[in-house]
Amino acid sequence: MSDRPVAVERFLRRPQSAAQWGADAVRAFGIAGVLIAAIWLTPMDAGILALALPVLLVPRFVGVRAWFDIVFCAIVLLAAWSNVLDLYSRIATWDLVMHCVCTGVIAVMTYLAFARLRIVLEPLGRLRRAPLMLGPMIALAVSAVWEMIEWIGWAFVSSDIYVGYQDTIGDMAAGGVGGIAAGVLLAWVPLLRDDARSGSPSEA
Repeated sequence: MSDRPVAVERFLRRPQSAAQWGADAVRAFGIAGVLIAAIWLTPMDAGILALALPVLLVPRFVGVRAWFDIVFCAIVLLAAWSNVLDLYSRIATWDLVMHCVCTGVIAVMTYLAFARLRIVLEPLGRLRRAPLMLGPMIALAVSAVWEMIEWIGWAFVSSDIYVGYQDTIGDMAAGGVGGIAAGVLLAWVPLLRDDARSGSPSEA
């Protein structure tokens, strides 16, 4: 029996299905994107994409089902590439859409990480109201951090980053909506792999 922490065992576990290989392929695309940006785009673009890489590793530590792993990583990368490709300013409502969707999946992953750490109850138990309440709360906290990062970027990196009172409130409201959806997802959809602790056959 290994002396390594359970989270490390989950991270080092080899993919057991095509879907799990697909999730790792999305992570590999994230790494390739940083290299592409470093060579053909700008150092700032490469830095923005690099910031997403640690986030892409979280699903492996948590031990989520492969389909949600793919969805989570794809949305995080889409949010990062949207910045690089300037989609937030080119498409009128894209900012709100990404704040809703990306904040929602991050809230789900954060709750699942807390559940693994036994800070909160695991979802799908008898007390479904826990994720229903905590999902929006986590999402609003994530939204606040996101807005702080945007302000730091505007203040110290580039004045092209748009920040403003209405923009901030709108983004946080969209994140709150994503948090409500996150709570519903956590309460009724199984997201953690059953084998993540026991090492039994995997579930995609």
